[in-house]
This record gives sequence, C-alpha cells and structure tokens, in this order.
Amino acid sequence: MSVPASFYLTLSALLFSIGAVGLLIRRNVLVMFMCVELMLNSANLAFITFARELNDVGGQIAVFFVLVVAAAEVVVGLGIIVAIFRRRVGATADDIHVMKG
Repeated sequence: MSVPASFYLTLSALLFSIGAVGLLIRRNVLVMFMCVELMLNSANLAFITFARELNDVGGQIAVFFVLVVAAAEVVVGLGIIVAIFRRRVGATADDIHVMKG
C-alpha cells in the first residue's frame, strides 16, 4: 500500500505556497528566513517525489545540492540577522539599512 505521488506533490505545492505567502506578508526577518527554508524543503519534497516516480537518482542529487545551498544560506543569513538584532532589538526587514555602517 503506497501513497500516490500526487499526494506528495500537492503537499509540496501547499508548503511552498505557505512559505511564499509568509515571505510576502511577514516583516520579521527570522520568520521570513524560516519561510525561505520551508520553500526550499517543499522543493526538495517535489524533487524526491519525481526521483521516486521516474526511478532516477537525479532528483536525489538535486536535493543534495539544494541542502548544501540551504546550509550556506543558514550560515550567511543568520550572521546577518544576528548583526541586525545586535544593533536594533525589534528589527524588521525594513531595517536592513542599519548595516550600511
């Protein structure tokens, strides 16, 4: 008894939509950062679904590269977010001009 691929693709589209709406609506930098991560993970779910359905390892290789990019994003993004929050406690995405120096 296997779950159909359409279920995974629907879930992936739903998660991506939630992440995109959250990215567009929220102004908190940490929440926006988590929305981007949610969008990347939903793309990973779609890649894995297609890899399983097509019996191809290419989707899994793409997921590996997306995870590497996401890890680099976490390092750089959290560094910037911490620098912003050190200068201003209630920082939002509009406060990025604080980093100009």
